[in-house]
Amino acid sequence: MTRKGKAFPEMEHEVDFCVVGGGMAGVCAALAAARHGAKVALMHDRPVLGGNASSECRVHISGADIHNHHPHMRETGILEELRLENLRRNPQRSFSVWDLILYEKLKAEPNLTLLLNCSCLDAAMEGGRIASVTGWQLTTQTRHTVRASVFADCSGDAVLAPLTGANFRVGHEARAEFSESIAPETADDRTMGMTCLFQARQYDSPQPFEPPDWIRRFDSEDELPYGADGHRWWEMGYWWVELGGEHDSIRDTELLRDELLKIALGVWDHVKNRGDHGADRWALEWLQFLPAKRESRRYVGEHVLTQNDIASGGRFDDLVAYGGWTMDDHHPAGFRAAKLGYPATIFHPAPVPYGIPYRSLCSKNVENLMFAGRCASCTHVAMSSTRVMGTGSVMGQAVGAAAALAARLGLSPAEIMGRIRELQQTLLEDDCYLPWVVEELSVLTKSARLVTSRGSGEPLRDGIRRQVGSDPHAWVARPGDHAAYLFDSPQRLRRVTLVLDSAMDKLIQMSYHQADDALTAPPAVTPRAFRIQSLSGNSWRDVSRVADNYQRLVRLSVDLVTQGIRFVLDETWGAPDSRVYAFYLA
Repeated sequence: MTRKGKAFPEMEHEVDFCVVGGGMAGVCAALAAARHGAKVALMHDRPVLGGNASSECRVHISGADIHNHHPHMRETGILEELRLENLRRNPQRSFSVWDLILYEKLKAEPNLTLLLNCSCLDAAMEGGRIASVTGWQLTTQTRHTVRASVFADCSGDAVLAPLTGANFRVGHEARAEFSESIAPETADDRTMGMTCLFQARQYDSPQPFEPPDWIRRFDSEDELPYGADGHRWWEMGYWWVELGGEHDSIRDTELLRDELLKIALGVWDHVKNRGDHGADRWALEWLQFLPAKRESRRYVGEHVLTQNDIASGGRFDDLVAYGGWTMDDHHPAGFRAAKLGYPATIFHPAPVPYGIPYRSLCSKNVENLMFAGRCASCTHVAMSSTRVMGTGSVMGQAVGAAAALAARLGLSPAEIMGRIRELQQTLLEDDCYLPWVVEELSVLTKSARLVTSRGSGEPLRDGIRRQVGSDPHAWVARPGDHAAYLFDSPQRLRRVTLVLDSAMDKLIQMSYHQADDALTAPPAVTPRAFRIQSLSGNSWRDVSRVADNYQRLVRLSVDLVTQGIRFVLDETWGAPDSRVYAFYLA
């Protein structure tokens, strides 16, 4: 509804679930909720989605696999869907094409309203609940007010905290508060900083660089963190161009951006003009004007995740997400830490994986507020691991699925704790990984006779959709192979679910930060063409043909009565065989 007659128009939206912030956590939250039937609005203050992973910042999406140093541990679910779409459509690794993929996915959802260029600036409360949030859309000069039953703050900066009175923290906890061995003795309000990157490109001829006179000048390698070894890679640089931890990482962002640009350009000037680095034919192609933040406010939830939770593996009863990135604690001084005698960051080990509880995604004092990403309920130490975007994405998907469940049942987020098993099973069905939680299969899947053309097909219904340790939890097929469920009497089927091979032992992260072996096309092992067949009498007939698949999770509507159902692999993207992790019936 649009209201006119004022200086600027006002629009009102009534939804089940409102997400504030369209970074990776917010994208996954909004998609998850919309796909589970909730009416969703996503309010985002930028023209493109993805946050730090967008073309405005170009940070790679890290997660529990730590750039594939831990194969089979990368995040699946919606994030995997998006990354596989990117491999199919973006072999040139363009961040603008990645922006487009995220935009298309959200716009394709019929019950999702996308409010881009819209900054949340107000919230109305009714008792201890949020009634609505209001944003200013710069491009249309319009105020948008969104009313919802559940809200999620995925803004990174926890913008709803000061607007709603939600409890939050900033900075380091004292070591004694949570008995965290790597926390400082005394609490403070210092944080990790933010970074401005640059991207460079190699040309066929020499490319001069004439620096502005206002940049910082670094004549010696010793003036830079990590000395000569820290700036040998020029395609994208550098995470250690970081400031802000000793400032207010929200209100001082504009001043910090100015200083970060001076440093980033000063580093490039050093590479080009201060010594023989061999960069004569390299030139700047892109400069980051929106700093990529690591830390600001963190909400206080029903549970505050700590260093000890992570170190012990996080085996929570209400586990809904997982992490595995190290506790990567950047020094507040950032770029200047080396001159003070400190490392720019310390990588404290974390187990791979560790669990994250649902209670760390729900506000302790605002009844209908949830959150995901770097503003989730963690101590500073724990957040130094959970802040990476792969982990934020699976938190976001959990929040979206929970919000849809809450809206459907008329429950508050806290009341979903009484339905946590249902939430976990929903996430598993959507191909999220929850360590130590096994998927519960339909009676039809478990009771049917399973016949395969080679090997044992039992891994297809063991409730685990990836390799864990040395157990692949998969049936290995070659083109022409088939797996069939046979029934004692005709059964009605409505849906077939397949979880296919997407090369969980390969790197599919899009990154320019280092030389790597990341894929730039659909994995060779992924099934490209396959069929679902129904048994009638003694013959099999095709009921579904897929000719150009590149996804891991495939759901096919069949709606038939049959004596048996069969999966037939026709073609991969080039590999001689392929894993099938799951073949379920409903």
